[in-house]
Amino acid sequence: MNKKTPSSILSSSQTEFRSRAERIENGKTLRKQLPRESHAQWQASSKGRDPVGILEKCNQDRVAELIPIRYGRMLRSPFTFLRGSAALMAYDLASLPSTGIQVQACGDCHLLNFGYFATPERNLVFDLNDFDETHPAPWEWDLKRLVASIVVAGRDNDLADSDSLDAARSCVRSYREHLRQYSLMNPLEVWYERLDVKDIIANAPDAENRKLRQGIADKARKRIGEHLFPNITTLVGGRHRLVDQPPVIYHGAEEARDERVGDALADYRQSLPDERRHLLDRYRLEDTVLKVVGIGSVGTRCYVSLFFSEDNHPLLLQIKEARRSVLEPYTAKSKYENQGQRVVVGQRLTQSSSDIFLGWMKGRDGHDFYVRQLRDMKISYPIEGISGIRLKRYAEYCGWTLARAHAKSGDAATISGYLGKGKEFDQALGEFAVAYADQTEKDYAELVEAVSSGRVEAVVEEDL
Repeated sequence: MNKKTPSSILSSSQTEFRSRAERIENGKTLRKQLPRESHAQWQASSKGRDPVGILEKCNQDRVAELIPIRYGRMLRSPFTFLRGSAALMAYDLASLPSTGIQVQACGDCHLLNFGYFATPERNLVFDLNDFDETHPAPWEWDLKRLVASIVVAGRDNDLADSDSLDAARSCVRSYREHLRQYSLMNPLEVWYERLDVKDIIANAPDAENRKLRQGIADKARKRIGEHLFPNITTLVGGRHRLVDQPPVIYHGAEEARDERVGDALADYRQSLPDERRHLLDRYRLEDTVLKVVGIGSVGTRCYVSLFFSEDNHPLLLQIKEARRSVLEPYTAKSKYENQGQRVVVGQRLTQSSSDIFLGWMKGRDGHDFYVRQLRDMKISYPIEGISGIRLKRYAEYCGWTLARAHAKSGDAATISGYLGKGKEFDQALGEFAVAYADQTEKDYAELVEAVSSGRVEAVVEEDL
């Protein structure tokens, strides 16, 4: 725990049987030790803070030839830099005073790690959808990363800081108000709560926005394996093969790859409930490729495996390496030996509904992985060219969603008592978001300089 964390906060096991009123009061008391206005503060440490060095440390045990692609993707803008530098922000957040009230944090809570995806019942919902860094941590760390990403994204779209600041404050207000509502609900009600896309579309402020939201939902419903499969496969010697697109999608050494994946999938099968094992057994493995994904994940080991049922219906699974969370050095060691299990449990604990094929495994080479379906209606909200009012509305949904995730795993009443009903915390985090956006631009400039000086190598994919 951060040494600046107030010592009076009780652990979850000590507070779980306290009344809501007592927990609300406990949160209010915490304001005396850590005023809400203090969260506005941001000043980079003057001792030993090396943004590029922190990024380089994250490259340990990554696939070396892919690391330049990671830097190339981060160089596109300060926003893509922020997306790829969760470890740097974790380092910064750990230097700040903290409430000490822990939740199952996302760990990489920027606004593009929210989006639409399908539930097992094939309903489309809006929720958090990236959990590589999930780990128990103070609730405000997620919220601070989210509001900073809103301002940085606003600047990336040439919005005035006043519009981005308004969106960031609206996000915090939404979090605060919905968290209070969840604190009034019983645990089962919170667990069953979800943001259905049908309701998001119905609640659009006008016909134009309703059409926009419906269009995104329609695109999401087409992002499934059976629609994707014809575009990424070809027939070779009578077998379906995933198409190479080097350096971002490619086959490794055939024999070694097939043995590794086959052994690991047997381990993955054991992580599934019995009924899901039965379902998986209806499919046979046909092909596997390595795939470069995301920004911060570039260089980690990620595979896409193609399966077929008895009647040749395709199934695409993503097998993604799970490393230790960037939050772990500043909190406590994960209780899960397999980091894939950490990701899966964190995802199930915070999402409203999770993929039926979600599981974990250990590779033959000792690396940990988690498994999920590829895409399965997963889509992010498009922010390119976003207007100030659309950014604000989207930010409100992100704040709402984060409140539900934290209410599932943490003490909503104590957090709500700390936040209160006024705007003090909203205003403070808005100021923090602008200050950290300034910091992100400075750190981005340091990466640009590091590439120019030859300290690190970057490959821009358009040049490949």
